[in-house]
Amino acid sequence: MASHRKSRPTGTRVAGIRTPALATAALTSVALLSQSANAAPEADDKPSLEEVEKKVDDLYRQAESATDKYNAAKEKTAKQRKRVDTLLDDVAERTQKLNEAREELGSFASAQYRTGAAAPDTATFLLADTPQDYFDQTQLMDRMTGRQKVAVDDYVTQQSETMKKRQEATESLETLTDSQDGLKTAKATVQRKLADARELMSKLTAEEKARLAAIEKEKRAEAARKADELARQQAAQQKAQDEAAQQQDSGSSSGSSGSGSSTSTAPADSSYATKADKALAFARAQIGKPYVWGAVGPGSYDCSGLTQAAWKAAGVTLPRTTYDQVNAGTTVPLSQAQPGDLVFFYDDVTHVGIYIGNGMMIHAPKPGTYVREESIFYDGESAIHSVVRPA
Repeated sequence: MASHRKSRPTGTRVAGIRTPALATAALTSVALLSQSANAAPEADDKPSLEEVEKKVDDLYRQAESATDKYNAAKEKTAKQRKRVDTLLDDVAERTQKLNEAREELGSFASAQYRTGAAAPDTATFLLADTPQDYFDQTQLMDRMTGRQKVAVDDYVTQQSETMKKRQEATESLETLTDSQDGLKTAKATVQRKLADARELMSKLTAEEKARLAAIEKEKRAEAARKADELARQQAAQQKAQDEAAQQQDSGSSSGSSGSGSSTSTAPADSSYATKADKALAFARAQIGKPYVWGAVGPGSYDCSGLTQAAWKAAGVTLPRTTYDQVNAGTTVPLSQAQPGDLVFFYDDVTHVGIYIGNGMMIHAPKPGTYVREESIFYDGESAIHSVVRPA
């Protein structure tokens, strides 16, 4: 007899016994979507061009900061080495004097030996580990002649001063070692930052490098526009000062009180202008020379090395680092910047250029570049920290 049981449609069994066809397709789709979702972050792992540019700029700035620390450590090390050399020369000189004093005492000991004299026992004194204790214990000085006392006094003085200088030299050598370690650390930091920047740039495609160049060109155009704007402001301000001065002179000649004076700060005096001209002439002669971190010329410079050398040519001594140079003069408003003034950048004061007027400066920008004229707004107005007038 035929069975009346209806056959079950395929795929209607309980899940886990038989996988439904529809569910299989759905699970396949979910799996593919999951794979796509997992793959998406890999595509997004690569930073954008703007992020790369910012990272590279940050690395160069960090390298400049480390360069300043290197420059400071190098200067400290040089001073410490000079001090050590001076102390070692002093120790050598005092040791020679000590030996001479010892020889003179030795002559007394020899005379005692030849004559058989029992006192004073100079030979025993010379062999003593602590001559001063020997004096105290034997009252040797009471039994010496005047000439012997002078010789012994000289010996004790030379020995004391020599021991003191030797201790100073030892401590200075330890300090020198610490300075050299700091120098090595700063140097390694600079090299690491620059290597990281080069590695980032090496990963860019030709197309990305071209886009970066286009972005840089736009930034330079904007910086030039801001420089022109500042130049117009300074020209207008100078004109107002000149007119105010003329009114004051006119008022004075007619007996007036001359109340039309300007509230603006007077321009730099002629002596400063003369020095600034010399500094700028030197700086212009360096245009085209490469930036090399830690360099002070004559073949290459870093930023503070250039400004230091330029003002040295004008007879003014500036400190070596940017964060010391920023305190080596009078701070003036940007609107009143004069040729020769130093323009500092960033909150941590890690870059400096020398102002030439009209919103422009001469500076040594960063590794891979050359000393050049450029707008002081090259990295945006917010990057400008302060303007300082040296001398």
